[in-house]
Amino acid sequence: MADTVPTEQAFEQTRGFRWGEVPPTRELRVAALAARVAGAEPDLGGIAGFIGTFRGAGLNTIFRPQDFAVSPTPLPNPATGPDDNILEINLTQETLSFHPALGSIPNRGMVQGDVFLNGIPYLQTIKDVSDPADPVDIHFEPGVWLSVPATTVPEEGATIVRMASIPHGTTIEAQGTSFTVAGGPQIDPVNITPFRIGNPGQRINFPSQTASDTGTFRLPQDLTGFIGAGTITQEILDNPNIVLKKRADAQNISSTTVIVISTNPADPLFGGGTDNIAFLLGDKNATAPNANAVEMSAIFWVETVTEQITVPAYTADQPVIVQGTASAGDPVVSFSVTSQTPTAEDTTIDVSYTQIQYTQTVLLNFNRLTWPHVSVATLVPNEPIPVAI
Repeated sequence: MADTVPTEQAFEQTRGFRWGEVPPTRELRVAALAARVAGAEPDLGGIAGFIGTFRGAGLNTIFRPQDFAVSPTPLPNPATGPDDNILEINLTQETLSFHPALGSIPNRGMVQGDVFLNGIPYLQTIKDVSDPADPVDIHFEPGVWLSVPATTVPEEGATIVRMASIPHGTTIEAQGTSFTVAGGPQIDPVNITPFRIGNPGQRINFPSQTASDTGTFRLPQDLTGFIGAGTITQEILDNPNIVLKKRADAQNISSTTVIVISTNPADPLFGGGTDNIAFLLGDKNATAPNANAVEMSAIFWVETVTEQITVPAYTADQPVIVQGTASAGDPVVSFSVTSQTPTAEDTTIDVSYTQIQYTQTVLLNFNRLTWPHVSVATLVPNEPIPVAI
């Protein structure tokens, strides 16, 4: 994945659009415009690094509900074990595109005075590339990241919100906080094992979670080739976050901004949630859901990565495209190096770039269990990063 990913305009934002207030008179409108030009817009906080288009590689796991009598999933081999679900595992290729910040978004208050947010629209698309010769589009998500200032009603510090819409029929609003640390991220394990609704302590393992078993309700059913390549292993099924950790541990990361969000954030935060169409709920009280998305939580790590590259002999003022190191695996970043002075020798230089890693867990309820749907990915800038030497 050293090459850039071709992109297309999926939705268009009017050129120069910047959110603003509507003053009651023309004179106040002119004054407000002048103040806006001269003044600073609301702080973006932890989402300030969301600039441009990123691409990357990742892994997705989801237990899909299955009505085996009506719509069974075709499998190459006879399967044994519970037939109410299919564990689908995807090696993924992702593009995450951020639009320019919206500017000052006024929120009117009754108990507290007005507050002003800022936001960054985004579009996320994901392909299954488990068979590189036959990629399949599996996810499309438009949304907005918001930076919310500290408030007195409610009494909360500055927060970050992700608002997203997923065409399966779910919308999410997840709120949380961010902070920055020196060095790389701390990436804890994540567990995909289902559990009794309301009781995460009662985990129930399924045969499909055994990587070496080729006769279970799973896609792909036979993981032998993936195990050999190290892309889907027992270690990864036990903890998909290990994919992120191994990548980060192999890199020189000087600083990390951590964004922690949830549709059910921990006290004292509150608000947000998920909303599902009728088919997912099953009935008005969601007592017999097809696949009710009840909660989403995620951690994003926005990292500054430093590495060394060797620039071949170059002509003055002519950009040279240099691939970054591949020692940490995919994705591999590229650089566009320009110098005012020509050289006939290779030159080794230090470079840095922004990398985004994330882990996300969506909890799906069906057939009396809660089924964790876990996605992880590492993303780097899609276009070559300009470097002047």
